[in-house]
Amino acid sequence: MGHEGGGSLIGQMLVLLAAALVCVLVFRKLGLGATLGYLVAGAVVGPQVTGLAGGDGADMIGFAEFGIVLLLFIVGLELEPRRLWRLKSAIFGLGLAQVALCGLAMVAVIWLAAAFPLAAALAIGLPLGLSSTAQVLPMLQSSGRLRTPFGERAFSILLFQDLSIIPLITIVTALSVTGGEDTGPGGWVLAAQTVGAIGGLVLAGRFLLRPLFGLIGRLGEREMFVVAGLFTVVASAALMESIGLSTALGAFIAGVMLADTPYRHELEADIEPFRSILLGLFFLSVGMMLDLSAIAREPAFVIGMAAALVAVKTAVIFGLGMLLRMGWRAALALGLLLSQGGEFGFVLFTQAFTGGIIDAETNSLFGAIVTLSMATTPFLMMVTRRIRSGPGDTRTREGPQPDGASALIIGYGRFGQTVGQILTLAGIRISLIDRKVDQIDVADEFGTRVHYGDGLRMDVLRQAGAAEASLICFCIDGNQLSSEFLASVGDAFPDAAVMVRAFDRRSVMALSPPRYRFLVREVRESAIAMARAALDCVAVNESEIDTLEAKFRENDRQWLANQIAKGDLHADNGRSASAPPAITE
Repeated sequence: MGHEGGGSLIGQMLVLLAAALVCVLVFRKLGLGATLGYLVAGAVVGPQVTGLAGGDGADMIGFAEFGIVLLLFIVGLELEPRRLWRLKSAIFGLGLAQVALCGLAMVAVIWLAAAFPLAAALAIGLPLGLSSTAQVLPMLQSSGRLRTPFGERAFSILLFQDLSIIPLITIVTALSVTGGEDTGPGGWVLAAQTVGAIGGLVLAGRFLLRPLFGLIGRLGEREMFVVAGLFTVVASAALMESIGLSTALGAFIAGVMLADTPYRHELEADIEPFRSILLGLFFLSVGMMLDLSAIAREPAFVIGMAAALVAVKTAVIFGLGMLLRMGWRAALALGLLLSQGGEFGFVLFTQAFTGGIIDAETNSLFGAIVTLSMATTPFLMMVTRRIRSGPGDTRTREGPQPDGASALIIGYGRFGQTVGQILTLAGIRISLIDRKVDQIDVADEFGTRVHYGDGLRMDVLRQAGAAEASLICFCIDGNQLSSEFLASVGDAFPDAAVMVRAFDRRSVMALSPPRYRFLVREVRESAIAMARAALDCVAVNESEIDTLEAKFRENDRQWLANQIAKGDLHADNGRSASAPPAITE
């Protein structure tokens, strides 16, 4: 029996993976995205069509939902607490407005158009105000827009939607007609438990997780990072689940608590493969559970309500974007991106059915409506690309890929161009990565191929072939690098020499201890070149110029070393009147 069961499981996984492989490749080739491919694959092998996979997806979706938890953990790793605090107005302002207005608008549509009782309209319409975190966040990540103002607004809305699960569960429970003797804690108790759980996660992150990862780092056991990372995610999710909250919210908070630690990039690189696989399984499960018979019985209602859901949410979010003085193209893009129903709708619909608010038929119908609305998002984003992007910006940009290059150049502005040209003259094969679309397009006009991607993400570096490169040159401007990130790069790609462009002395101090082979400040060498030319113009001989330059470099080296040692830009500031001017940048 054990053998037969194992064979059944292996066969089921073979069918699922084969269907996913074919459908995702086809839909990616058509420009429709992986999500729609997974949904279609699940529907095809599910019980409603061929039944090849066996089962209806319900037994798998609980496990696959862990992909959403891992997704929120990774997003949390990219949001240090300071940045999250900066987003508080968008989270509790824009997020609250979106959930409330979209939810109430859908309540009105259902109550008026479908003649549902008010209690049922509330139990169904309010959850429809939520969007799909599992669908939207990967789209933002793959397009490189998660860190942009547009991406931050979308993420703020999604994060508040996770928080809104608490009041929505309370509302659906209050509307229940099956009695309230076993409905769980009240709203105030839930709120107190939420604050306590978040506080507990914050304390655990500071006093337990950081020392734990520090110990693992000192032991040098890389696989233990994976174990500890998964333990962190599961423990935080379990804590939230124990009090009836969103497991993804717990994982997100755990990620934020580790966002400003030296282990952030290594954790992100280790967890990412699990996240991708499980999210794919989640959408496969959703596709398998799609009730095609419910659609066949009432196709006009399902299609019409899905269209109304997408249209209403797009209009409401577009209006909110315009109130925030976003450009109309960006506001439209935000509305379309968040126009679908979300995965938490399935949970709330089931709770409404259990509470006797809606019947099984209604539960199936609105589950199909949510799934159908999720399937429309890739189409809508594709067909409106020209409108949203404006004329002249309709091309797609290729992401990085391993092409046998010996050197990766991250950032192809003026600095990166010079480095790249000299390396090319030396016969070194280079691969260029930049996330500025305008810069990529200008380079393309001159016949230079620049890959689109965020070179400060470990998965992008791996995708670009960093494991086989001899040089990784970070030619980006500003203060975007950290010593911890460079340490992660060095650990992940030990055969590559890391070269760094720093902004000023403060940047160099922040990158201590050195985790690079070579570092140069942005304008230092060009300033030295001008100083040499100035000395030559006032008749200082070349030998004396060389001596003065060497003296400057040694003085500057000693001064910077002392500033780094003391952690103070003003170290050794007691200078004589005859001393050269201080260097503060």
